[in-house]
Amino acid sequence: MIKVGLHGAEFFARHGYYKEEQVLGNYFIVDIEACFMPQSTAINDDLDNTLNYERLYQVTAEQMKHPQKLLETVAQSIADRIMQLFPYINNLLVTVKKLNPPLKGKVVASSVTITVNV
Repeated sequence: MIKVGLHGAEFFARHGYYKEEQVLGNYFIVDIEACFMPQSTAINDDLDNTLNYERLYQVTAEQMKHPQKLLETVAQSIADRIMQLFPYINNLLVTVKKLNPPLKGKVVASSVTITVNV
């Protein structure tokens, strides 16, 4: 089993339940971990024999462009698209963190994690 990760990918997006959040936008951090069994025992230094984390980033960047009200919806859309493009993934974790969420106290981030087990 191989685990490929993308950690701390930062995006500016307009996700949020409240209209002000959608207008002002905010910064989000996305972490992804994907596990899969390689087709053969040898990767042979060939990108086609593994999961390209550059593609994970591209998929995530595209999904972050579509404003959603809930972090759950954002994380699920990223997970759904990754699983659609890479059906050989056995386990997937997608965490979306909203930095400095608009709460009455100081909070570094709020987060949602979606787990997919095939």
